[in-house]
Amino acid sequence: MPASPPNQLPGSEPSALIAELEDIQQELQHCVPFPGIDPASIHPHFQLSARNLMQYLTLRRRDLRPLQTGLSELGLSSLGRSESHVLTTIDTVLWTLRRLADRHDASTMSIDRSIDIQTGRRLLREHSDMLLGELPGGGSGHIMVTMPTEAAEDYALVQELLRCGMTCMRINCAHDNPDTWSAMIANLRQAEERLGRRCKVSMDLAGPKLRTGPVASGPAVLKLRPRRDAWGRVVEPATLWLTAEADRLNTPLEVDACLSVEPSWLAGLERGDRVKLRDTRGKKRSMAVLDRTSLGCLLGIDRTLYLSPETLLHLAGARGRKARTAIGGINGRPARLTLRPGDHLVLTSEAVPGTPAIVDESGRTMEPAIISCTLPEVLSRVRQGEEVWFDDGRIGGIVDQVENGRLLIRIVSALPDGSKLGADKGINFPSSSLQLPAMTEKDREDLKFAAAHADIVALSFANNIGDVEALISLLREYGNTTAGIVLKIETVAGFRNLPAMLFKAMSMPSCGIMIARGDLAVEMGFARLAEVQEEILWLCEAAHVPVIWATQVLENLAKHGAPTRAEITDAAMGHRAECVMLNKGPHVISAVKTLDDILRRMQGHQAKKGSMLRELHVAETCFPDHAP
Repeated sequence: MPASPPNQLPGSEPSALIAELEDIQQELQHCVPFPGIDPASIHPHFQLSARNLMQYLTLRRRDLRPLQTGLSELGLSSLGRSESHVLTTIDTVLWTLRRLADRHDASTMSIDRSIDIQTGRRLLREHSDMLLGELPGGGSGHIMVTMPTEAAEDYALVQELLRCGMTCMRINCAHDNPDTWSAMIANLRQAEERLGRRCKVSMDLAGPKLRTGPVASGPAVLKLRPRRDAWGRVVEPATLWLTAEADRLNTPLEVDACLSVEPSWLAGLERGDRVKLRDTRGKKRSMAVLDRTSLGCLLGIDRTLYLSPETLLHLAGARGRKARTAIGGINGRPARLTLRPGDHLVLTSEAVPGTPAIVDESGRTMEPAIISCTLPEVLSRVRQGEEVWFDDGRIGGIVDQVENGRLLIRIVSALPDGSKLGADKGINFPSSSLQLPAMTEKDREDLKFAAAHADIVALSFANNIGDVEALISLLREYGNTTAGIVLKIETVAGFRNLPAMLFKAMSMPSCGIMIARGDLAVEMGFARLAEVQEEILWLCEAAHVPVIWATQVLENLAKHGAPTRAEITDAAMGHRAECVMLNKGPHVISAVKTLDDILRRMQGHQAKKGSMLRELHVAETCFPDHAP
């Protein structure tokens, strides 16, 4: 292969690359402020960042892939890590390219070189510290933990979370109340004093969460059955605790069920007695009184039985004692609707309990299943042909008809044998323009508490610049001009309007973005989530705004005590954000410890998009006699 002629660079023609970079350089130097945003409204902390974000948005209007290929062929930066210092990157690459091409133009550098790579990193670090606090020594990323209700009473839990690595306490205003929130914060402040650590308090406003309404209860029937081994032999009887109505909650043992009976009948029971009945199927059953205390009686049975409120208990051989009693405490369990692909579901604005489909003897549907929603006003804004998803995307459908406050939805995504839809499950209309404000009346009330007690206020379902303006205006009305604000991106509209919302958020002293991946995945489609969260990370790095990586991080570990391989990898990806959020669960302390360990390990390998080329342990084994 012949060598390149003298002074000729391999790869792409440099003059074409220089011309394109010069064009980009000129455009970035003269880019105008974002439409509708007054530059004077930007807080002094974010003046440089706002300009860099505008330059990044201007740059990304182009398809840079051909330019990137040409630069890579010459061994130059492909602009792929320019987010935090856009114009300086263009200047540096252009200067290098001119030198390689043996051109020495005097006008290589831009007039504005206020953000170099060190400045971009410093601004992001400073803005992260302002919002989330300074990381403790050796920390590699903030850990936000959602508080369970028990955190209001369990001081030891809060202290242990703080000791293990929690740097931000998250209180979800969708749950509990101001008294409970106050107790959680008090426990945190006490733990901070004892451990000598600081921890921010973030409060999430619930927002206009669309959920399914109640579903009619099923029959009031209680099934009891003993435990059997593989051969069908009883190894442990079914147990039933009987107590007087006033003492129903005083169950001293682990039992299968607790029911109430008439106190006079209960008083006559003795250990060794037999209690007989006919269950709902008409089957004769007999239960033995295994134990008796001042609180009630423990009964056991080695056969399956079904009880209902109509069931009567008979005391065998009463001998002057009250012979029988009715039972209480059996309630119908909330039913769930079974939906299969091809089924229809009516979503109604009427406040009626949900009911399953009515079918004839041949299995033909006479009336479709029906369920209501918690925000009935949105149904009038949905159009035929639009998508609807239920229960975090587990069930999906298409709107076939819209009339009189009712949507007829054809189910297109569900398990072949049917998926279950119950009450209080999320509803998403990703292709509909619902135009719901991010704050409800409840949120406005909760914000009064948050403005007085929280360091950070998180706005759920932030969709447009008006939502951000409303939050900032109310915070100021409530006398708080210093709280950090976090915009939770969880809808298509929120993602599309993110640049405008970022500029508006930068009018506050500190702000951040939460990638709320649960609803966002449903709204965008699971396949697009990875792409969308990357774009959010890029935009926020360009704005030097910290990101919170949220939803289902180490979920299996927090809830069940053992992580999956996939969620360990997902948690490691979270290192690219400035903070990772954990949800509550019985094993949340283990989740905090594991996440802290993952983030510390990733610190030496990854910084935002850039790989850190520390020494590879596997490389050392290849050259045992030439250790560095």
